[in-house]
Amino acid sequence: MAKAQVIKQALSYSSWPLVFGGGLAGSYFAFAGSHPIAAFLAVYAGAVLSLFLLERYIPYEVEWLEGDGETMTSIGHTLLTKGLVQLAAAAAAIFPMLAANVLQPLAAMRFDLWPSHLPVIVQVALAVTIAEFGLYWAHRIAHETVFFWRFHALHHSVVRLWVVNTGRFHVADSLFKITLSQIPLYFMGAPLQVFWWLGAVTAFIGILTHCNVDMKTGLLDYIFSTPRLHRWHHSKQLPEGNTNYGENLVIFDILFGSYHNPDRPSSTDIGIKGEIAKGFVPQLLQPFTKEGVRQIIGKDKKVS
Repeated sequence: MAKAQVIKQALSYSSWPLVFGGGLAGSYFAFAGSHPIAAFLAVYAGAVLSLFLLERYIPYEVEWLEGDGETMTSIGHTLLTKGLVQLAAAAAAIFPMLAANVLQPLAAMRFDLWPSHLPVIVQVALAVTIAEFGLYWAHRIAHETVFFWRFHALHHSVVRLWVVNTGRFHVADSLFKITLSQIPLYFMGAPLQVFWWLGAVTAFIGILTHCNVDMKTGLLDYIFSTPRLHRWHHSKQLPEGNTNYGENLVIFDILFGSYHNPDRPSSTDIGIKGEIAKGFVPQLLQPFTKEGVRQIIGKDKKVS
């Protein structure tokens, strides 16, 4: 076997744990520093760059390396939704004080629920699992109801998966996910450090699931949401696409019967039956009109 082929095969098996483990290791030092958010963003940018380069060295689908005209809109949606998440997190810092005045009994329960005495790694694992339950159902509901699909369809409208369109979500879709996944943690009294780690885990798994890298994930497919599983989720065929809703973990897909991992290469025929408007602002506004919803669900394909 040629040396280059050996290197590519080694990277296929090692790139997922290296990027995820390296990202978490970098986050550890970032969160321990004097400028944790700025340092974390630098670590995150490094992970994105690593995957961008791997996409060109060991792509899963070569055709996905070609442009689709949606790069700038995907970046725009990413900046908007990720910025909104940061604002929501900042607002959440004062939420407990408001709840203490309005909902005194719940506020008392809140401070007793979170197991702050446990090691941080255990607290983070607990937070990821609790948040995953909300993320799973937010995601599943978004696929199974027209009202929420009108927003989530933007994410599925891409015809290629790569690291840059990881954060391509409608802002309303992101708010829905935040509500179902993070509000329970707020009421339970999870500390800010736990939210940072939850954000880090979600960020790194997010770019890994969407990257166009030929990764061999093996047993990881039964624990985490992986590129292989998520490509099935983006399939145009509904029996394949309405599966694998897990954001970080697949435990609830397994428990609720939506886990899909057949013994064959995952789908490259991705996208939606309907159509999404062209341009950043039209994409934000489209779900709020009757005509726009008809276009999204495929009943009227005249979009501009």
